[in-house]
Amino acid sequence: MGSIRQDATDLLVDIEAIVQLALAEDVGSGDLTADLIPEASHATATVVSREQCVLCGTPWFDRVFARLSPDIQITWHFKDGDDIPVNSVLCDLAGPARPLVTGERTALNFLQTLSGTATLTRRFARVLEGTATRLLDTRKTLPGLRRAQKYAVQVGGGHNHRVGLFDAILIKENHIAAAGGITAAITQCHQRHPGVPVECEVETLAEAQEAATAGADMLLLDNFSLELMTQARRNVPKHIELEASGNVDINRLRAIASTGVNYVSVGTLTKHVKAIDLSMRIA
Repeated sequence: MGSIRQDATDLLVDIEAIVQLALAEDVGSGDLTADLIPEASHATATVVSREQCVLCGTPWFDRVFARLSPDIQITWHFKDGDDIPVNSVLCDLAGPARPLVTGERTALNFLQTLSGTATLTRRFARVLEGTATRLLDTRKTLPGLRRAQKYAVQVGGGHNHRVGLFDAILIKENHIAAAGGITAAITQCHQRHPGVPVECEVETLAEAQEAATAGADMLLLDNFSLELMTQARRNVPKHIELEASGNVDINRLRAIASTGVNYVSVGTLTKHVKAIDLSMRIA
């Protein structure tokens, strides 16, 4: 199972759909305030980062303005994944003034949110540098921004867990309760979806052993102590990958990696996002 990389085509389709939705939400039937600007007026603008960050979201930013006017030109001075110093000019824009002001907030919302996700991810990823443990995201994303935030995690140096419920199997405690136990749940998954890797959440060493015996390909160690993670890695066959999860703090990452787990998943990467302070100024 392990980490998953998004399909580029799916991502492009998602960008188009989510940008269309965001513009409909913000512009609606028309930008009333933009009417004060002469229709033939042209302008230039710059986007500046007011804090250090990892840039992310340029395809969404570009698509916002492309949908509003084909005559807007954007020149980027950085690319997604670059470490941005404070007060850096990220890009220059030039074109019709009305669509420039109309698209400002929608475009910046994408850029500052995804840059925030990428920036936080890089902080976590750098702590794990030099270890064999990979950083994974979760499904704890902002509604509507699942693929966008998972792209931002990749940009920040992390890896994607499943995109949704449709592309991988993860048996959690409620599935186990409803299916009649760990062994029954894993057996049914293999029967119903042969060839699809099965990951199972476990809360004790005994459950880990049961899931391994039942044929799980990967175990999610839910809120295990460091000692129990070490024991799980020692006792569970090496071909079964282990994922540590649950209240993972950045200060514990190196210690978690030292237990030998293959992955550590962190919901904070996409759930507790602080938008980067960006500003766009029209000349």
